[in-house]
Amino acid sequence: MKPRVSLQDSALRNGNFSLRIDPVRSEDAGLYEAWVKYNSEVHTCHVELGVITVTLSLPNPVVENELLLMSCNSSYRASLVETCWFHNGHQGPISRTFCSLPGALSILRPAMSDAGSWRCQLRYSDNKIISATYNLQILGFDGPTNPVVYAAAGSAAH
Repeated sequence: MKPRVSLQDSALRNGNFSLRIDPVRSEDAGLYEAWVKYNSEVHTCHVELGVITVTLSLPNPVVENELLLMSCNSSYRASLVETCWFHNGHQGPISRTFCSLPGALSILRPAMSDAGSWRCQLRYSDNKIISATYNLQILGFDGPTNPVVYAAAGSAAH
């Protein structure tokens, strides 16, 4: 896992033997065990790392008006009951151009207004709720609705 894994050597003296993984990958999910020997004592710690992944059917940034599928998957072992999508903090979407699929969100004609923070929330059969956030970027025209711009001769037009 090198070079994605590190220990904070300065924190070890204070009893903090945390492991840092950056960036986390889906294959990193699983059970981790740490052993620390101090004088004649051995201390152990077990931590399970769960990973949730948001993937796009197109590379990010997405070109405006191209069909986009956003998927949300998790390493959690219970049965998935419900998937909710939130855009910029609001539950949604409620629109004829959006289709909700199990674990995925289909955006038929992504527009500049679809850019920003998307959060998928997964609820499982044991009522466990986990979520992940993804920053969606859209390439497109975000200018005036009237494409005619007037400028004085000799000046700059933007």
